[in-house]
Amino acid sequence: MENDIKKVSKYLSYILRHKPEEIGLVLDENGWGLISDLISKTTSFNLTLDLLQIVVETNDKQRFAIDPVTEMIRANQGHSIDVDLALAAIEPPEFLLHGSAEKFASSIIENGLKKQNRHHVHLSQTASVAKSVGGRYGKPVLFTVKAKLMFDDGFKFYKTVNHVWLVSDVPAKYLIKHNA
Repeated sequence: MENDIKKVSKYLSYILRHKPEEIGLVLDENGWGLISDLISKTTSFNLTLDLLQIVVETNDKQRFAIDPVTEMIRANQGHSIDVDLALAAIEPPEFLLHGSAEKFASSIIENGLKKQNRHHVHLSQTASVAKSVGGRYGKPVLFTVKAKLMFDDGFKFYKTVNHVWLVSDVPAKYLIKHNA
């Protein structure tokens, strides 16, 4: 069952964040898609509502959400497709963290954090989450982001339901590098 949950989580990340058209799933402007369509259009394995609910409820990073009437599903952030998560801009704490791999550190120090093919740069309030993210790509390195100063300078911050902080980019002058 654990392998099924991991497999479905990776599949949902791919479909709901990047390639809904690959199975013909239509997402609305806020990234929501019909669960019934997702299930019926998934042919690579047996996707059920029960399995979807387990994946959403047990995902340690709370990557997905199901609406209150159990008709729609979406990814909470990390999209490379055009969606409006309908988040309100809010004031961040004084500092946030970003985890990356050591091999990218010199570029980050020089150019800052860029959203690349995503909608936002993802930030965390905890070192453990930031280290985990950075460790996916090699030896982790942490950057402290002077979030309150950025906010005071006009940058907009958003916080998702799963406590991921989002910002358009982070110029290098707002970063402090630390070894993880």
